[in-house]
Amino acid sequence: MSTPVTVLGLGAMGRALATALLESGHPTTVWNRSPGKDAELVARGARRAADVREAVTASPLVIVCLLDYDASDALLEPLADALAGRVLVNLTSDTPERARKAAEWATGHGIDYLDGAIMVPTPVVGRPEALILFSGSHPAHEAHQETLKALAGHVPYLGADAGTAAVYDLAMLNLFYSTYGGVLRSFAMVDAEGVGATDFAPFLSEIITIMPPIIAGTGAEIAEGTYPGGEANLAMMTAGIEHVLHAGRAKGIDMTGLDAVKADADRALDRGFGEHGFSSIFEVLKRS
Repeated sequence: MSTPVTVLGLGAMGRALATALLESGHPTTVWNRSPGKDAELVARGARRAADVREAVTASPLVIVCLLDYDASDALLEPLADALAGRVLVNLTSDTPERARKAAEWATGHGIDYLDGAIMVPTPVVGRPEALILFSGSHPAHEAHQETLKALAGHVPYLGADAGTAAVYDLAMLNLFYSTYGGVLRSFAMVDAEGVGATDFAPFLSEIITIMPPIIAGTGAEIAEGTYPGGEANLAMMTAGIEHVLHAGRAKGIDMTGLDAVKADADRALDRGFGEHGFSSIFEVLKRS
């Protein structure tokens, strides 16, 4: 029999999680602080709990997905006795420190705790290509891995430190937001020259395809602490950044995002990394 699961919090993501569980045949109990968001789920077979305590006691596996840890802490702490002996999976986004604090609280009350980071938008939840990262209790992940796969085809376990999933989450979002900001700035630059966005988009997509091998190579260089310059050293690439900045400013484009990259490159040049690779900038970014 499929494991019964409770989902606390029925925002857009919570509803997507509950829908995926229902579609996989898991008896699913739902609860939300404000009424009305569970109607479609109940119509599809979910059980509506009268209150949050009833929701928690309905299942051995409880998933919470709220705005932040202030919200989840306020909801869960009065329920410590009801959660004891169950597995709590917290898919609320927040900092690593908050995840570790929540895990410490849970462990102290006999609750098996997993922290998770959902790395896909709501339409992708439940699909084979979906990714949700987990850290915390290894026994909990082992015991419920197949149930968690109802939510995402990829549910890697990152280790016993409950904060690790949040570390990955925030670092990956840093790349996403920084890259997306760069995408919008690139569109602004071509727009200023009269180039249509739809004409330019396929070419912008092309340059994105070179990033995966660059990321893999950079990871290896950082791990080894060597940054070979080859035919594209830091001094040369910094000159390229200056060309982009000059062109953008000439058209009145706000280049603040790339200014920050240039400042990092200049600090690395001042440290003597001019003949090294662009990845040597890591040396001025890393924690001392």
